[in-house]
Amino acid sequence: MRLLFVEDDERIGEPTAAALGEAGHQVAWVTDGEEGLAEARSGAYGAILLDVMLPQLDGFDLASQLRREGVNTPIVYLTARGDLDDRVKGLDIGGDAYLVKPFELPELLATLRAVARRAESAGSSRLVFGDDRGQLDTRTRQAWWDGAEVGLTGREYELLETLALTPGRWFTRDELLDRVWGPDFMGEPRIVDVYVSYLRRKLADDAIHSVRGRGYRVP
Repeated sequence: MRLLFVEDDERIGEPTAAALGEAGHQVAWVTDGEEGLAEARSGAYGAILLDVMLPQLDGFDLASQLRREGVNTPIVYLTARGDLDDRVKGLDIGGDAYLVKPFELPELLATLRAVARRAESAGSSRLVFGDDRGQLDTRTRQAWWDGAEVGLTGREYELLETLALTPGRWFTRDELLDRVWGPDFMGEPRIVDVYVSYLRRKLADDAIHSVRGRGYRVP
């Protein structure tokens, strides 16, 4: 699962992000509420792990703003604020789970599995993009274009899914590198351009738009 982790304490953030990565998740770790809000708006994540006491914008306000804007990504609070009133508030404003620090990694992983199951059962697994010409099934990782199934490699699928999660949104090359190849990728940044060309050959030239200085998007 792609996870957005909003935590300002490096003593917690660094080992937790590393452990989640070792468990097979892709983790984007940010350290303040404003950056977390901007990143969460992309809709590119399977869940948001959210501290409450954050600089710039606290976790409760961040969660409230996302729900007002219609962003339904599951939110799991990871916070030292364990009072009953805080737990009730966090869940009432749109949180899906509430873990109090210190928490154990197995409990966090089980919580993520639970919210993923609920999210999957609540919504469709199909993404539609490209003026309704393209479809992705996020459960089976299958792709179709103009009604015909298209065979994609794992990396091609992940790049296309990242774009198709928010049709119309421009992604810079650096954003796509971070989300698809991971923050530790040390290769040539133009690998993104290469994979976009692969996708265009398999779908259509106009399936992915590009503008110099803005990046890539799907309509």
